[in-house]
Amino acid sequence: MAKDKKQNTGGTFETVRTIIYALLIAGVVRTFLFQPFNIPSGSMIPTLLVGDYLFVSKFSYGYSRYAFPFGMGFFSGRIFGSEPDRGDVAVFRHPPTNRDDFIKRLVGMPGDRIQVINGHLHINGDPVTRRRIEDHVSRDFQGSVRRVPQFEETLPNGRTYVVREGQSDRGPADNTGEFVVPPGNYFAMGDNRDDSNDSRSWGFVPRENLIGRAEIIFFSTDGSAGWLEPWGWIQATRFNRILDSID
Repeated sequence: MAKDKKQNTGGTFETVRTIIYALLIAGVVRTFLFQPFNIPSGSMIPTLLVGDYLFVSKFSYGYSRYAFPFGMGFFSGRIFGSEPDRGDVAVFRHPPTNRDDFIKRLVGMPGDRIQVINGHLHINGDPVTRRRIEDHVSRDFQGSVRRVPQFEETLPNGRTYVVREGQSDRGPADNTGEFVVPPGNYFAMGDNRDDSNDSRSWGFVPRENLIGRAEIIFFSTDGSAGWLEPWGWIQATRFNRILDSID
């Protein structure tokens, strides 16, 4: 009897120790390597959809205090820092409040002059290459067809992606003044150009605010089934997006 009790105690201890090890490993991975994020808004459509779940590599740009949970890093600036590439889809702490995490595409590097003219992005006085592709076609809840213009945009470094112009280059932020990106800052824009709250309205992203680079979608759901509706999970899952890399 005493032997059985000792074995049970030993088994419980091993279980607790395994759980602690697992939590420590998960904490290290989340803090220093990869952090999961989900997409709650449509500002990065069509690259990212509402309901996408993705991994962000936190080591890509080095570490600032925002790389740590609740922004609890006890230092300023960045350590082991490296510059993002133009066109990276990055997660950062939204200035100036530095409370919420945003995800956008970094189109402007330090020293760049950025301007949008009739919906067309200009960098350092030159329009980026933009090619009209097929419209995105959808139906609303009344069955009416909606066509949204789409463009393939290519940045000066060759990075290519698709943007949408829901208001056909006539949106409220489709004509801007010229922004000069200060040293140590970046200019961020959403791919869903007429439905994105980005640097055109609130300014630049400081290097310290960068959290990481979006790398891969590990799960995606269209939201038609909640977590308490397991019978609808399969139908709601966008299997064709799982393991897609983020360009």
